[in-house]
Amino acid sequence: MLKFVSLLLALSFCQGLQHNNIDDYVEAEPVFEASKYGSLWPLPQKVQISEVSFKLTSSSFRIVDAKASSAGPSCSLLQSAYRRYYEYMFGSAKKQWWSKNNRRSDPSDLSELQVWITSPDSECDGYPSVTSDESYELTVNQPVAVLKAPKVWGALHGLETFSQLVFEDEYGAKSINAAIINDFPRFQHRGILLDSSRHFLPIKVILANLVAVIHCSQGAYHPYTHVYTPADVKMVIEFARLRGIRVIPEFDTPGHTQSWGKGQKDLLTPCYSGSKPSGSFGPVNPILNTTYDFMAQFFTEISTVFPDGYVHLGGDEVDFTCWKSNPDIQKFMEQQHFGDDYRKLESFYIQKLLDIVTSTKKGYLIWQEVFDNGVKLKPDTVVHVWIGGGSDKEMSSVTAAGYTTILSAPWYLDYISYGQDWQKYYKVEPLNFEGTDEQKKLVIGGEACLWGEYVDATNLTPRLWPRASAVAERLWSAKDVTDIGDAFNRLSLHRCRMVERGIPAEPLFSSYCPHEYKGV
Repeated sequence: MLKFVSLLLALSFCQGLQHNNIDDYVEAEPVFEASKYGSLWPLPQKVQISEVSFKLTSSSFRIVDAKASSAGPSCSLLQSAYRRYYEYMFGSAKKQWWSKNNRRSDPSDLSELQVWITSPDSECDGYPSVTSDESYELTVNQPVAVLKAPKVWGALHGLETFSQLVFEDEYGAKSINAAIINDFPRFQHRGILLDSSRHFLPIKVILANLVAVIHCSQGAYHPYTHVYTPADVKMVIEFARLRGIRVIPEFDTPGHTQSWGKGQKDLLTPCYSGSKPSGSFGPVNPILNTTYDFMAQFFTEISTVFPDGYVHLGGDEVDFTCWKSNPDIQKFMEQQHFGDDYRKLESFYIQKLLDIVTSTKKGYLIWQEVFDNGVKLKPDTVVHVWIGGGSDKEMSSVTAAGYTTILSAPWYLDYISYGQDWQKYYKVEPLNFEGTDEQKKLVIGGEACLWGEYVDATNLTPRLWPRASAVAERLWSAKDVTDIGDAFNRLSLHRCRMVERGIPAEPLFSSYCPHEYKGV
């Protein structure tokens, strides 16, 4: 799971039954066969696993810094990761992970995993970015296993892979096979978008899901209990950093802003019924100087709070009805010679907003409507494609214009259906659109989106996992990793591993896990 959310931490219509016989909807039971890759997920780029195995015992195994590593005991990011993965592998024996005393070794034991950061600058105290080096090499052999990575971000992925290689026999004894793995992500940007605006998501739920992208809410359902304090935000960012996760906030305007109006007077457009105000409000008011004064102050503050190089500015689904009803806006449209084309007014607003964010030295992501409506964009703008399940035409159009692109259209996890819908997410090929090789290089990855109309803390995690894991492998692994049967076999085991780690991931099919979810 870690390798999916490592880059990046930002409408549910159930299909009704049409027949009375539920048997019409029961899928044929999949045939489970052990994959030659065990339970590795997502599948690394190059994997060689031997039949030779070594024992791991909690009393004799350690995760340590290699002598030549540029990151030593002072690198808290790695030290906390060592403790975390030792606990994943040995559970209650975690207190012994660092002990050099009373170690009982055996000739068949694997005694150490040595972590070697090879670059002089380990980036231990930094934050991951879209250009971070996440590659690593893992060699498992006796007497020690060696994990080499240029940066700490790759080492985190390697630790996850090592932990996935460990298996347990019926008596609980741990073993690991000799292996050589060379790995790196296919795409730089691999994200999950969570929506905290429709339903408030408690901090502990966000942390439990290793959030990569948060669709932020500026309003609050309750002024004391349902808000994110500055301390909460700081906690999420640091929790994410220690796991190699980028946190990109989304502040969507000018639409989807009713909650903004509750906290900022005169920010929203007054709607009219005939010649009189109706008492309701529409999108952000784009004709007032105070609007841009507020946005400048707001995004200046945001730029100091969130360390990532990007902020998501939204720009989708703007309803023009209220703007059309307002006489002041009608007059402004005439002065600007916009005619009756309210897309031009939207572009006017967006352009000013982009200039404001640019002045804070941040890059920005925008939803595809901003591009579609002809807003003048900086060359390094990232366009987020979400409309249409395949969006082949849109991907061709955006990349032909030279813009970096992120795909979400086929990965809307808020839509659920009966059966193993993870398979349709798994079968998506992000570069399956008409375009040159140069165009396809502009696609830096994708995001699985879980919008929150019907999702809150009670059902977020099982709805997200392991369905999002299918997207994870598509964005990490090689293009030719497409075997659904092998994927099912590995994902079934990976799902059980998530359950064992305390993540209530829903089952793929009729099955059971050796360690069932305890609900704690």
